[in-house]
Amino acid sequence: MKNTFRILTAISILMIAFSCAKENEDGKPSSPANKYLEVNLYDQATIDEIFSQGNTALRYLGHLYSFIPQDESINNREGWVVARSDEAQYSWTQWVNYLTFREGNYSSATDVRYSGSQDVAGFLTWEKFYKAISQCSVFLRYIDKVEEYGNKTKDEIALLVKQMKAEARFLRAYYYYVLFRQYGPVYLWMDADGNPVDPDLKVDATTIERNTVQECFDFMLRELDGAIADLPLHVGDFGEQTANWQGRATKGAAMAVKARVALMQASPLYNGQNGTGLYDNFVSKYNGKKFFPEYDAAKWDIAAQAQKDLIDLADTGEYELVQNTVSDPDPMQVAASDYQAIFQKQWNKETIWGWWKRESSEYGSYVAGAGQIIVCTLANGLELAGYSGITPSLKLVDAFPMQATGRYPLQLGNMYQKTNGRLDYSKPNVDPLSGYQADGWTEGYKVPVNAPWAPAFKAHNSTVGRDARYYQCLVPSGFPWPNRNKAKFFTCYNSSSCSSPWTNSGDANRVGYLWRKWYPTDRQLDSWAAYQMPVVYPSIRLAEIYLNYAECLIEKSSPDLATACVYINKVRNRAGLNNIEVAYPGIDTDKDLLREALRMERMVEFNGETLRHYDCVRWMIAKEEYTTENWTLKCSAETYEEQYKRVSDDFNGSGAPTFTDRDYLFPIYSQHLAEMTNMTQNPGF
Repeated sequence: MKNTFRILTAISILMIAFSCAKENEDGKPSSPANKYLEVNLYDQATIDEIFSQGNTALRYLGHLYSFIPQDESINNREGWVVARSDEAQYSWTQWVNYLTFREGNYSSATDVRYSGSQDVAGFLTWEKFYKAISQCSVFLRYIDKVEEYGNKTKDEIALLVKQMKAEARFLRAYYYYVLFRQYGPVYLWMDADGNPVDPDLKVDATTIERNTVQECFDFMLRELDGAIADLPLHVGDFGEQTANWQGRATKGAAMAVKARVALMQASPLYNGQNGTGLYDNFVSKYNGKKFFPEYDAAKWDIAAQAQKDLIDLADTGEYELVQNTVSDPDPMQVAASDYQAIFQKQWNKETIWGWWKRESSEYGSYVAGAGQIIVCTLANGLELAGYSGITPSLKLVDAFPMQATGRYPLQLGNMYQKTNGRLDYSKPNVDPLSGYQADGWTEGYKVPVNAPWAPAFKAHNSTVGRDARYYQCLVPSGFPWPNRNKAKFFTCYNSSSCSSPWTNSGDANRVGYLWRKWYPTDRQLDSWAAYQMPVVYPSIRLAEIYLNYAECLIEKSSPDLATACVYINKVRNRAGLNNIEVAYPGIDTDKDLLREALRMERMVEFNGETLRHYDCVRWMIAKEEYTTENWTLKCSAETYEEQYKRVSDDFNGSGAPTFTDRDYLFPIYSQHLAEMTNMTQNPGF
């Protein structure tokens, strides 16, 4: 672990990744864009050799990008928080090590691996991202050595070096953010004046302690501001080609990360804990310093400005929501197409920062890229392969609005009654004005989007009349699978006639709903190669910034609820919904109600994109929202009609989801603390 903080030249050399591409004779990358973030450690070299030429320095820079967290890998790695939250159900009950985290049954010494394979819970995040931070510092220490780059002049080289330094500075700040969102206050590798230290200096791991929350935020925001000042608006603005460089940091990308950091700084967990005193006694065992600050209302104003700065840039034409992707008289079809295009139309203008899907090793190369998500979420029996390991939770299913009224089906801020102190998904508090019906059936129903070929069928009333995103993201049992080439219906109760029959173990859907958000309509998955879908993961998109800004306007020192509604409506209108103040008359003067609507809209719009967990943590609602039972449809039933009963005893092999106060911050692994003897562990561990 000491090597996390000691950046020895030998280690730096060993970690160099010549990953951008093989090069043309002029030194420019020639590989396709989806190779830019891949890593291929095939050589060792000295620092002088690496940084004497611009092309080898560029390869090193490519290595810095290789640490970007795999948030899109929703069954493990950094994406594990999707199933940790209340938006998903983890159906692979045989993966006991993973489920211990969902159940809250873990400690700082809990084993983090399953079957000796990938990190599933994040203990290794600490080591991984400090390694990333150290490599960024090495790069910044030596990049000024570059003197030659093909036929470029000294002035051209200077501009490129300036850009690469800004990228490394941005990435270093981003990797601190990734650590912070999981652990809370972390150790900042900097001197007494707040400047990053020389990476050649050794640091004794037994002497270091975490910085305070405020010190962490100040550092991240300052470093991001420095990167924003020097980053280009587009990757080719400093004279290089752009075709193979998508995914590299831009001014907008750095502004987007700053927007996230500033929003986090203002949020309850990190800004007064809603007056609960949760971290009043969380102090350094080394120097007695209090880690968490008192509430400061001005932080909401700072966060609002960070969002507005990026919105102003978007308004110049730099970014825009994906809209009107098809010409169709049916607004539901347009809305569904628009939402799908966010994730399937490469480098659309809604994506502020994205990266190419990367190969995931746990299923082999045939499910590289986007296919890794699809094979995990798709059910068996519909295409060549599907495992239903990750399914939407019934709470997520209940969250999508009603298309006609624009209201959310259940009461805002009070979705369910409780049984034995836990949320009971079988007892929804239905909003009587929404038009939602929790029970009963509709005969002769035609799914409104994506399956015009499908005959009418009998649909449960809870699945009828929802917004376009519902049908674009979910497939309820009994509904057509959206592939006209297959012309199948997804059914998953306990019958051999089902397309995906229920079983009580193994790879089977045991919730009753499929998550198909990442599956392109009518895509034929008839070979392993068909699962390889090289699309861009929209890590931060404009819809997030709009809803961030709306949240800040609700919470800031002088609330502006009317303008908050404007930005919420931009997202709702794209989904084919009416304005929020039409759906809920008077909400533009009701701060508490608008806050709940904003939170529900974020849950729906960003479902499966890892934001839900971090939202629930920063809002301090996870303790209330996650603690429930394993609610599913009764998939063990032998008939379609009987299946639509909600039960909590049909999901075997897993304890009930639980979240307590200690779970807001993830523990530092005990083996790390054994070396970092001065470092304070998070409360409760």
